Amino acid sequence: MLGRFLGDERGATAIEYGLIAALISLAAILAFTSLGLNLADVFNSVTNAMR
Repeated sequence: MLGRFLGDERGATAIEYGLIAALISLAAILAFTSLGLNLADVFNSVTNAMR
């Protein structure tokens, strides 16, 4: 029974998919954060130019 438990890889696949989803989410959060900060700078520049 212990051999069957250690040889079962179904859970490993689910963990791998979870790790891939977490890495993609982290990359998206970092990209959107960076884009948001740059976009705020652009809007501030436009606002200051209009004054």
